[in-house]
Amino acid sequence: MPDSHFSHSDATLRQIARDVLAYAAQGGAGAAETEVSEGFGQAVTVRRGEVETIEYNRDKGIGVTVYLGKQRGHASTTDFSTQAIRDTVDAALSIARFTATDECAGLAEEDMLARDVPDLDLWHPWGLPVERAIALATACETAGLAVDARLTNSEGATVSTQESRFIYGNTLGFLAGYPGSRHGVSCALVAGKNDEMQRDDWYETSRDAAELPPAESVGRRAGERAAQRLGARKIATAQVPVLFESPVASSLLGHFVSAVSGGNLYRKSSFLLDSAGQQVFSPRVGISEQPHVPKGLASSAFDEEGVATRPREVVRDGVVLGYFLSSYSARKLGLKSTGNAGGNHNLVLQDTGTDFAGLLKAMGTGLLVTELLGHGVNAVTGDYSRGAAGYWVEGGAIAYPVQEVTIAGNLKDMFRAIVAAGNDVIRRGSRQCGSILIERMTVAGD
Repeated sequence: MPDSHFSHSDATLRQIARDVLAYAAQGGAGAAETEVSEGFGQAVTVRRGEVETIEYNRDKGIGVTVYLGKQRGHASTTDFSTQAIRDTVDAALSIARFTATDECAGLAEEDMLARDVPDLDLWHPWGLPVERAIALATACETAGLAVDARLTNSEGATVSTQESRFIYGNTLGFLAGYPGSRHGVSCALVAGKNDEMQRDDWYETSRDAAELPPAESVGRRAGERAAQRLGARKIATAQVPVLFESPVASSLLGHFVSAVSGGNLYRKSSFLLDSAGQQVFSPRVGISEQPHVPKGLASSAFDEEGVATRPREVVRDGVVLGYFLSSYSARKLGLKSTGNAGGNHNLVLQDTGTDFAGLLKAMGTGLLVTELLGHGVNAVTGDYSRGAAGYWVEGGAIAYPVQEVTIAGNLKDMFRAIVAAGNDVIRRGSRQCGSILIERMTVAGD
C-alpha cells in the first residue's frame, strides 16, 4: 500500500529511531528506547444544515527514554532535525543523572520481545475530499432530524478520518511499527416538547471506512434515541435489576481492567488486590483478550515496550486468571509482563447467547441504563454511585423514559451479580461487550 499523505516514509522513521538509539548509546546510556510517530486527520461538523467547523491536524513526535544503570530519564520533541534529536537525547540523559535509582526500571526482558510482527490489516486510508465529508455529515443530520417532528435542534453531525504510523525501537535490537487508521461518523440531536428538552447521540467508528454504516443510519439512530427520551420521569427509590446498555456496559469492563492493572495493584489502590485465581465475577462471565483480530480497534502484535501480545483468557467462569502488566509493574509485583504496557487489547466479554429483547424479558421489571453521569467510583473500595438516565421496564418491555436517578452498589457485588451478557456487541474501542444485566442494585429517585 502506498505511503498515502504521510510526511515521512516508514524507512525514514526507522532511520530516525536508529539515530536516536545510537546517539543515546554514544552519550553513555546503558539502554534506551524510542518511539517515532506521525499522524494526520480531518474532521468536518455540520450543524443545522451549515458547516460549523472544518478541522485538520498533522502531528509528529519523538519520545526517548534512557537508562543509566537503574536511573531513568525521558524527553520528547516534535522537531525531527538532527540537532533537535541530539538535544532531546541529551535532555533525557541529564534527567536520568538526577533521578533516583529504581531497581524495577529498565527495558522489557529480551526473550519477551515480539520477533514476528504479523500484518493485522489496521491501515485503511480514506481519500475523503472535504466536500464529500460535508455532504455525508449533512446527510447524517438531515436523516436524523427527519425521524420525528419533535426533533427541534442539533448539536451537529461529524465525519472524521485519522491516519497515523509509528516505529518503536530499543537497544535490545527491537525495531518495528505499523500504520493505522480510524474513521467515524457521529450525530447528536435535541428533541423538545413544551418546556422539556432531551438529547441523545449515536456514533460509529471503524479502521476501514467501507465498513461504516451509511451516514443516514447513524443520524436516524441518534434521532430515534433523542425522541424516545421525551416524557422522562423520576422513579421511586427501589432495589431492582439493572440492565446496562452496550455503549455504557463497557465502562464496567473498564473498572475491572483498572482494578487489575499493575500500577494500581502495586500501589495497593485497588479493590481487587490479590484477585488472581479468585472468583470475582458470576460463573457466567468469561473475558478474553484478543490482540490479533484483523482490523481490531485495539489490535497490536506488541505493546508499547515491544513485548509480544498473545490471545489469552483473563476471566474464566468468573475466576480471574491474569492481570494487565507492563514490564515495570510486573517487576514491582514479582511477576512477568502480560504485554499490556499502554493498555488492554480488544478485551471481549463472552455473551451468554441472549439478544437485547431477551435481556429485557429476563429482567422483567427494572431499570435500563442508557446514559451514565458523573464519576462516583471509588477504585480502592469498589463503591459505585453514578447518575443515570434510561428507561423503566415492566413485564420485559420498555414502559417509559427515566431521568435524574442514581444507581448505587459495590463493584464486587455487581460483578458477582451479573446474570447475563447480551450478544448486541458494539465495537467502539478496546473493550467490547453487549448489554450487561445485573441482578439487583439500588436505584435512588424521588
